[in-house]
Amino acid sequence: MPIPRAAIFDLDGTLLDTLDDLADSANEALAAAGLPVHPVDAYRTFVGEGIQTLVQRIVPEGGNESMVEQVLALYRAAYGRRWNNKTQPYDGITGLLTALTALPVRLAVLSNKPQKFTELCMAHHLPGHAFEIVLGQRDEVPRKPHPAGALEIARAFGLSPDECLFIGDTKTDMDTATAAGMSPIGVAWGFRPVEELLTNGAAAILSHPGDLLKLLH
Repeated sequence: MPIPRAAIFDLDGTLLDTLDDLADSANEALAAAGLPVHPVDAYRTFVGEGIQTLVQRIVPEGGNESMVEQVLALYRAAYGRRWNNKTQPYDGITGLLTALTALPVRLAVLSNKPQKFTELCMAHHLPGHAFEIVLGQRDEVPRKPHPAGALEIARAFGLSPDECLFIGDTKTDMDTATAAGMSPIGVAWGFRPVEELLTNGAAAILSHPGDLLKLLH
């Protein structure tokens, strides 16, 4: 593997622990629609592939398109009120980002969270961050695990994909890295179990954010 010259991070479950705010918003939307809610931990497997997929997973089996669209609208409104209620950077993330500023490594974020909320979360919870590119889900770009967003970042950096690490906490992130020709790096502190990451191609597992520095050196 070439010496890494860029690190592309997932957001939810990797840089920020957003689980409670995502779950609370989704459960508010379900309750408002008169539908049953889910335990917070269940959202570990519901989230990660965009809000449309999230809502399709949380509505009762057999829910029609009208139900999905209703809950989706309610969820967008609820998350607009709740996105910063309980969300926090994971322990060690701010220290990692400070250390990374001293290294010749380009930094980016690629999330399936809508662009607006990706930017809000980064600006609020990681102010003054060193990320040159922050990309969320945009209508004109296929969402992860499609490699389009990851390859867009590599091109913007003027790097080949194999010079980039892709760091995330789900199968979706590992699949994105593999499809883009990047090195898939899993994190042990996120929403999904380590076994999922290893099964889906993780080249390394970070037990703590600081472990990334060893790979970059």
